Amino acid sequence: MLRMSVYVEQVIVNKSISLIGMSMDSVIIDGANAVPLSIVEFSANAKMENFTVLGNGTIAPAGIHTFNANIIVRNCKVTNVKYGISINRSTSLVENCFITNCYETGIDDECGPDTCHSVYSDNLILTYNASTAVYFSYGGYPTFTSNIVIDEGGTRIGVDAYTSGLAIENNLIINYQNEGIALYSMPGDTQNAVNNLVSNIPGVSSFTGGITTGTGYQTVLENNVLKECSVGIFRNNTTIVRSDYNLFWKVQQLMNGQPFVGDSNIVADPMFVNDTIPTANGSYDFHLQKYSPAIDKGDPSILDVDGSRSDIGMFGGPLGQKYTYQDLAPKPPRNLTASMDSGLVHLKWNKNTEADLFRYRVYRDTVPDFIYDTTKIIAVLSDTVFYDDPPQKFISGNYYYKITAIDSAYHQSPASEEAHINITGIPEAPPIVVEHYNLLQNYPNPFNPSTTIPYRLKAPGYVKVMVYNLLGEQVKVLVNKYQSAGYYEVLFHPTATERQSAEGKIEFETGYGDIVSGIYLYRIEVIGEGNIPVFTDMKKMMLG
Repeated sequence: MLRMSVYVEQVIVNKSISLIGMSMDSVIIDGANAVPLSIVEFSANAKMENFTVLGNGTIAPAGIHTFNANIIVRNCKVTNVKYGISINRSTSLVENCFITNCYETGIDDECGPDTCHSVYSDNLILTYNASTAVYFSYGGYPTFTSNIVIDEGGTRIGVDAYTSGLAIENNLIINYQNEGIALYSMPGDTQNAVNNLVSNIPGVSSFTGGITTGTGYQTVLENNVLKECSVGIFRNNTTIVRSDYNLFWKVQQLMNGQPFVGDSNIVADPMFVNDTIPTANGSYDFHLQKYSPAIDKGDPSILDVDGSRSDIGMFGGPLGQKYTYQDLAPKPPRNLTASMDSGLVHLKWNKNTEADLFRYRVYRDTVPDFIYDTTKIIAVLSDTVFYDDPPQKFISGNYYYKITAIDSAYHQSPASEEAHINITGIPEAPPIVVEHYNLLQNYPNPFNPSTTIPYRLKAPGYVKVMVYNLLGEQVKVLVNKYQSAGYYEVLFHPTATERQSAEGKIEFETGYGDIVSGIYLYRIEVIGEGNIPVFTDMKKMMLG
């Protein structure tokens, strides 16, 4: 066993041995100053565990490379190289590795058809403006399971496969600009993408999707969650054997291309425990909540580890996990508005998406920022519209409203944004409604790579929403136009530039620029009638 050391050299392994380090944090192979084909090169069957392999990003093409030699790589970190781990014509095992900052590809697997069967499992692969996170080519029947693949800016494709018999199962693949999983199989072969979560794929070209298939033969797409994608599944010249039991959520177009087989797909909120955009040290949790519509809704022929019918998503199926479903409170209702209608206060808000939603509670008070308790409840209802007949409505006064959501187990959400109405009038005249301007806190916060900034306009006006760094330098103008009164949300994606295609579709062109992690300020300016400023405000947000 190798103990705490830094080895500044290239390592060539030409006989069958085991390289065992004490810890990846303390045993480092530093190839930053070398000019080898790879930093660690295997030409014989061997094992490597508990190392960090460090390159300089430009000189060392591969961190770990093997050719015609079968290797086992466990608990290793590979960083700052062109290719993280490159497997050529080998049946190898790569598991529990941390692969980051590879400017071409995190994992590269190339093998002749049906000559090797490498397995990649339980790895964390982080990319930043790379070519592809994972690339499979020329066959080989590899297996890619239970990996977390996250882009932190600019990478187009998560898993890119031009190979035979590939099995992609129980993975999280998120934030890629063009495609989460791209499948292109060999003649007569089958590729499986089962029980994956693919999310945040905005699409920057015509052929984009959470999962894209093309020029292939037999493809099985089942039990996947496709979330926040321009297109859920894009099919192009592919024989899809099965494409069913998938869940789509916040997807602009569920499927594109040739007709699909299957009628058991679901469009619903998957109800994740902590549905935030993942980062390397983030607090995301994509386990399903109790009452999720994805529980026991997968292919009936596929079972979970507890023997029940498979859940849809990355923790379902025989390679998933057995865990206790948490019964959490709903999210707070959004976009609460108040207006006057025939002498009554008209409240409305967006419908919650949780499958176990039961009722809403409506609270009213005469002071702002009031504490909502049972003494302030004025209604309990299942609709998202309520007409309130406040006391002394023809006497001048302020009324403030909040809404909470309740699920079937009577868990209550946090309160919505507070809505305010100032009623003035006399019995001979109708009341007058006055709403407030408001710049709300962005969500999520901290965020990476994007966040939403909500704001409300009391009256029509010319609106500018801008983002600044802590030096006071303007980073981006998000809104610069005339808008009517109402509630608005604008997306801040610091690594993307919005543009409009010839067909009128809004697309994003990615590029990091000078954006770095840290605190940013966002500011709103509203110019009213007569070119008079009527509202300004500014808040902080954190890019993680």
